[in-house]
Amino acid sequence: MLCCICKEREATVHLTQIAGDKMQKVDLCEECAKTKGVNDPTGFSLADLLLGLGASQEIEQSAGGVELKCPRCGFTQADFKKAGRLGCPDCYKTFADGLETLLKSMHKGTRHVGKVPESLRHTRDLSDRLMALQKKLNKAIEDENFEQAALLRDEIKTMSAQLGNLAH
Repeated sequence: MLCCICKEREATVHLTQIAGDKMQKVDLCEECAKTKGVNDPTGFSLADLLLGLGASQEIEQSAGGVELKCPRCGFTQADFKKAGRLGCPDCYKTFADGLETLLKSMHKGTRHVGKVPESLRHTRDLSDRLMALQKKLNKAIEDENFEQAALLRDEIKTMSAQLGNLAH
């Protein structure tokens, strides 16, 4: 099993945190464990291990000393530091300033989209491309570039047919 932090060396330190009915596991190599201060249980938080050392402090500093609280779920900075996760999609907006750099290093983006079934994702992608083509068509007509507009119209017609086939 590889280290969760460096993903290069074999994990020799295995941590498990149980909070209520939820369990989180972290597997570290000896070097990363020493770097994170795992040999001193009071010197690290699980949020720091999972999100990068200093993650919870960065969120606190970005708030300017004011305790932020999610209006939807009531999740606070202290909750994030304790659990190492957010409470709901609105937490991403509430804690956006401190999370942006952390999320960019961990995820593909900074917007919560959740999991989407493959067929629905394909339909959504096609719809998005159709809207973009429609905007290009409108711009081509506005610029009186009718040759480009005709090509775009044909492409829109083809994509609309594909989208119609997916719906059935």
